[in-house]
Amino acid sequence: MPTIRIEDVAHAYGDRRVLEHVDLTLTEPRIGIVGANGSGKSTLARMLNGLVEPTRGRVTVDGLDAARDGAAVRRKVGFVFPDPEAQIVMPTVREDVEFSLRRRRDLSPDDKRLLVDEVLGRYSLADHADHPAHQLSSGQKQLLAIAAILVTRPDVLVCDEPTTLLDLRHAHQVSRLLDTLDQQVVLVTHHLWLLEGWERVVCIDEGRVAADGPADEVVPFYRRLMGV
Repeated sequence: MPTIRIEDVAHAYGDRRVLEHVDLTLTEPRIGIVGANGSGKSTLARMLNGLVEPTRGRVTVDGLDAARDGAAVRRKVGFVFPDPEAQIVMPTVREDVEFSLRRRRDLSPDDKRLLVDEVLGRYSLADHADHPAHQLSSGQKQLLAIAAILVTRPDVLVCDEPTTLLDLRHAHQVSRLLDTLDQQVVLVTHHLWLLEGWERVVCIDEGRVAADGPADEVVPFYRRLMGV
């Protein structure tokens, strides 16, 4: 698995400080991040592929600095947003997945076509390949957003609340997909059942690490913290 190092990281939006003194080394295959709204967890997730730069400290992925070496880190770390509409940019399902490979000059058109077909088939989108992407169901859109990242074969997949807009059936579908991936997965979520059995969960509270350990320890801690 890749090694993600978060070293004395702090971040502020203007005068509002959202992270302070965060130190983590992440090597496990499945890592959850939990915390209340506004706790800083999504900001931390966005730092893992350079979408947000720390105000202080640094984030590295296998030695690459996410701020200084952003392009190289983004080739290693894919990012899935809560709303798949934010990631769907092309008219049809096939075109949207193909778009992710537009800079891969090492692949021939035939190679790209094979990769796209493989991903569409694996994630139950082959029958929708030529359908308008924005007319898919919410669950299918999220699968498309994930497929469009995975076709690039990243080493790490960071998912920021990918089931927030989904019904229970589609949330379970995304959960099963994440469980089957070879990639290291970092999942920010309020749906705590997604983390059952995970090797590591980090709880962020008011910008700091409040708990860090296996899911069966940290999830109950977080529930107590939230008073539920």
